[in-house]
Amino acid sequence: MNRPGSRSPSAGFTLIEVMLSILLLGVLLAAAFGGIRSAVKGMDVGEALIDRTNRLRVAQEFIRHQLSRALPLPFGQESGTGSNFLFQGEHDFMRFVAPMPGYLSNGGSYVQTLELKSTRGGKQLLFTHAMLNGFDLKKLSKEDAEPVILMDQVDSGRFQYRKLDDQGELEDWSDDWDDPSVTPVTVRIQLKMKPQALVGWPDMEIPLVLDVGAARQSGQIRFDDPPPPPPTPAEAQSAGVKPSR
Repeated sequence: MNRPGSRSPSAGFTLIEVMLSILLLGVLLAAAFGGIRSAVKGMDVGEALIDRTNRLRVAQEFIRHQLSRALPLPFGQESGTGSNFLFQGEHDFMRFVAPMPGYLSNGGSYVQTLELKSTRGGKQLLFTHAMLNGFDLKKLSKEDAEPVILMDQVDSGRFQYRKLDDQGELEDWSDDWDDPSVTPVTVRIQLKMKPQALVGWPDMEIPLVLDVGAARQSGQIRFDDPPPPPPTPAEAQSAGVKPSR
């Protein structure tokens, strides 16, 4: 005979005990699900950060490679003066001639452009290229070439250019390149990324292959000037130089 207040072996759990067990199990499952979701979110953020970092690194290496190999080759002429266009530069646009990497070209020189273009999600850094052979600046249309998006989610940015003065000293940075018939000495690219981009853009200062014409130094020999004629025998004798045989 069971004593009063004692539970029968076959009585089981009460409804309150079952409800408490279910509630405790729900709390444990919710905590476990929250931890798993946080871990998955952290992995996604980490992978996105790695992807954006790699994309930024590749974009900067590509831009530096192309600009540093810019060539003083004309891709157009100014209608008024007839002077050649070797380099066009504005605060959000630049155009120049350089060889493309072998895996992206068929050889030869290409007219290349970098442009900051506004979109709904922010600005984009775009790159386009076209073969110099057959390139017509007057018939150029933005629909002719498909731009490649090097970076997106850009909040603001600018391109700047630097040249040498008449004394051969570097001038201050300028947002516009006012003489397309020569190439700048150095180009700077500054971008401010949006917070959702997850990465920052380090400022780039890229020296170009120096076109001596950009220096515009008087009294100095330029690469495109003809070499001075050899001295005459009379001039050599007066200078004390023995003529070569």
